[in-house]
Amino acid sequence: MDRMAKKLRLTGDAEADKLLSSDPFALLTGLLLDQQFPMEHAFAGPRKIADRMAGFSITKIAESDLDEFVELCVQPPAIHRYGGSMARRVHALANHVLEEYDGKTDAIWKRGKPDGKELLRRVKALPGYGEQKARIFVALLGKQLGVTPDGWREAAGAYGEDGSRRSIADVTSEETLAEVRAFKKAAKAAAKK
Repeated sequence: MDRMAKKLRLTGDAEADKLLSSDPFALLTGLLLDQQFPMEHAFAGPRKIADRMAGFSITKIAESDLDEFVELCVQPPAIHRYGGSMARRVHALANHVLEEYDGKTDAIWKRGKPDGKELLRRVKALPGYGEQKARIFVALLGKQLGVTPDGWREAAGAYGEDGSRRSIADVTSEETLAEVRAFKKAAKAAAKK
């Protein structure tokens, strides 16, 4: 298993955060689940999977029968509000990382030492990751995990701004979670006007 050094505080659950901090694929999965669902619950999804699979393993996920994996993910409490469709995305993501990066998630940002633009391109190529989610992941890597290739802030866009409170990339405590939540609420309200 690839290891990351920084202790993340994204969920408010010590065991879920420990998994996110130690397993890059768990972190990638957490961000995949972070849509139309509270951030801290999305990032707790990998721990739910780990608890049900006797450990979190990209290989076990990819090699599992898709229908069985979906069933595992929709059991209450489900990994997501849309547990079935998100389980399929997690399964596809695991297969992609196995095929493209030999199951080494951190190769996305380590292989060939990509610059920020190339890192963003690689993340955007992941199943379930679009422009915004990819920029948030680049910002999360840079701000919290010290993955700072040349041009990473530009690649992350506004999410890479120092001191911002826009996304999970900025969550380091209960206070910053509340600030990010307030920012998102204000952005939604402004979009409705």
